[in-house]
Order: sequence, then structure tokens, then C-alpha cells
Amino acid sequence: MTAIHWQAPDEEVMTQLGLRLRAGFDRHRSGVVYLIGDLGMGKTTLSRAIIRAFGWPHSVKSPTYTLVESYDFDTFEVHHFDLYRIDDPEELEYLGMDSYFDDRSICLIEWPDKGAPILPPADLSIRLIAQGDGRELVIQSHSTIGNTWCQDW
Repeated sequence: MTAIHWQAPDEEVMTQLGLRLRAGFDRHRSGVVYLIGDLGMGKTTLSRAIIRAFGWPHSVKSPTYTLVESYDFDTFEVHHFDLYRIDDPEELEYLGMDSYFDDRSICLIEWPDKGAPILPPADLSIRLIAQGDGRELVIQSHSTIGNTWCQDW
């Protein structure tokens, strides 16, 4: 499957990446994106950039305490999960996690390792790695949907 390396020295470049990913999401508006990286690597910043790239006019909150924030657009939804505070993946079953994954939802999931094996597999994973003052993002597709999202890179 496709693997892309992207250099993000600052938040402006993360915003550009959000716009670029949004173009891929326009081709297929459902699927699962894993956002992987240590604390402070920019997972929420990237999620915010993607949601704003779709034209969300309001604030984009971090789901650190709520676990999920949902954004409803005309023909699809974006669900942004932060599973950092999950101690046991079975907690996700009690939250009705499976109801978020359908054919009109893009799910952005921070800390997906905390939800294994309950979570569906990723169509795309984005690993954020510290590199000097910036970040290197390794974008890896894991499915046909992920390949579609990466088509124009």
C-alpha cells in the first residue's frame, strides 16, 4: 500500500496537509484514520486542520475529556476520537463505539492502540514523529479507501 513522508516544520504546514487530505476525503467520505504519536506531536492540530478544511465554521474542540467530538456536514460526518484516557478497550463497547463507524463517517482516532482490538482497522494511519523543531508525518494507506485518499500525492 501507499506510504508518504511529509515534513511539517510548523502549524501552517499541518493546515496545508489538512487541506490536502480533505481533497482525498472528497473522493470517499467514509473510513478510519489512525493518528499515532507521542504527546504534543500535533495529532489534535492535524485533526483540527482536517475538520476546518471541510469548512467547519465553529471551534474544533479537543475530545480529550469527552472521548469523541462529532461534526455533522450535509452528506457525511467527521468523528474525532481521543482515546488517551481509556484504560481498557472494553470501555469503548459501553460507549456504543460501533455506532460511529458507518458509510457516511470519517473517523479520526488519536491513540488507537488504546482501543485495540475493539476498533476497526485503519484505512489510513498517520504517524507523527518529532524532527528538530518540527514533525515528520508518515502517511500509510492500509486499504483501497486509504489508497483513494492518497491518490494525488
